[in-house]
Amino acid sequence: MQIAIHRLKNGHFLISGANGAARIVGQAVDLPNNLDIQGVGTNVPGYEASWNCYDRLITHPMKTVNGTPYYDRDKFEGQLAEDMNVGDMSVTFKLKSTAKFQDGTPVTAKDVKWSLDRAVTVGGFPTFQMKAGSLEKAEQFVVVDDRTVRVDFIRKDRLTIPDLAVIVPSIYNSELVKKNATAQDPWGLEYTKQNTVGSGPYKVVKWTPGTEVVYERNENWVGGVPKMKRIIWRMVPSSGNRRALLERGDADISYDLPNKDFVELKESGKLTIISTPYSNGLQYMGMNVTKPPFDNPKVRLAMAYAMPYQKIMDAVLFGLSKPMFGAPADAKTEVAWPQPTKYVTDLAKAKALLAEAGYPNGFETDISFDLGFAGINEPLCVLVQESLAQIGIKTTINKIPGANWRTELNKKTMPMFTNVFSGWLDYPEYFFFWCYHGANSVFNTMSYQSKAMDTFIDGARAAAAIGDKAAYDTDIKGMVDLAFADVPRIPLFQPYVNVAMQKNVSGYEYWFHRRLNYATLQKG
Repeated sequence: MQIAIHRLKNGHFLISGANGAARIVGQAVDLPNNLDIQGVGTNVPGYEASWNCYDRLITHPMKTVNGTPYYDRDKFEGQLAEDMNVGDMSVTFKLKSTAKFQDGTPVTAKDVKWSLDRAVTVGGFPTFQMKAGSLEKAEQFVVVDDRTVRVDFIRKDRLTIPDLAVIVPSIYNSELVKKNATAQDPWGLEYTKQNTVGSGPYKVVKWTPGTEVVYERNENWVGGVPKMKRIIWRMVPSSGNRRALLERGDADISYDLPNKDFVELKESGKLTIISTPYSNGLQYMGMNVTKPPFDNPKVRLAMAYAMPYQKIMDAVLFGLSKPMFGAPADAKTEVAWPQPTKYVTDLAKAKALLAEAGYPNGFETDISFDLGFAGINEPLCVLVQESLAQIGIKTTINKIPGANWRTELNKKTMPMFTNVFSGWLDYPEYFFFWCYHGANSVFNTMSYQSKAMDTFIDGARAAAAIGDKAAYDTDIKGMVDLAFADVPRIPLFQPYVNVAMQKNVSGYEYWFHRRLNYATLQKG
């Protein structure tokens, strides 16, 4: 049996049945631009390709949250490893003897070391991701024997073990990649951009960028034979088709439809609807704090009071999200993330703050958004544009194609923008390390720099590593309070992952990366 997954231009999935019905073809804007998460500029759909085509040493078991299978943040189990022995300053893994790459080659400790060496060396997002778990140097990865590898710790860090279970530390068929590497490309990034060389449940057998991706299952996957033989992604236009295909039964599952459609489809009772809050995730309005006018803290405060929070909840989200605004004035900061700010819409206060900042007549600026998620982003930005106009700020909305969004974020030149960040490791200090730390990762989209913030973040990580709860709590509260006071980004809401499925489709799981896990999908 095969499943065809059609990705709509605004990020939706349509999975068709055994014979690939609902063959609707359209223009692709957000299929994978790279099949390798360790590649340069790999987009989010490329993350999904890596998740399903590669294995890692360890993964998470499932638990049930509100009736939905949900990864268990605090537990780990072997994927390629049959045994994990955690010591004081190292962890040792014994590989499963049955683990093989998709070409039949055994997975060895040398492949593990080469893959982890690659992750900490190629630079960019993969290397920063490894650094988030204090995995920074090739010398940390030691081959003990053909089936045993040790990871040495450079410091105590509770994020180290969880970081080995995310997508980036995937294990590659090192000899195959090295055969296709060059002096200019020693890690074979061009080869793995177009070819999957893992041991995971699926392999890509056809990739036409912007048109189609075809997966076939790995019959010898160490995790067992996946239910579906073939998975197909095709692009179809979104206009008018996504909901009609579901309601006719021509599509089996749709992923992240507009919230209004999900509400109405749930009311109809004909489909299975699952809504799950993003783990460690927020949608926000960000501002480039390195350039006027947003280098002025009072301007940023004015923007926080000018956001049309409730209008966004009502007219864009239809209740399918958690508000991240309007906390009571006497509410105490919690040792948790995300948590709501105390900001509410107050245009009079916003205008007064603009005057204090030297902008009594407002200013002109751009608001940018990812067109790949236009269903939420476009009406959100229109509401913000209308609200800002009431305090004298004239804005131009800049719609950036999904395939180019990550590139534009990397440039860090957009003055104002809306975006989502969801931390793969569900800890407050992890979110803040990516989004607020002076190391200035790609997701510190505001280019925010604060020595005080860095001290809080570094302190929280150090305190967590040794179990100093008092120090940890103090640092977490400190970083949250500072983020809300300096407000380089304005939290708006915690989004939901919304999925609509035919009644005979099962196997959906929620994972930290929010992408589909093909290995468990099945159609009755």
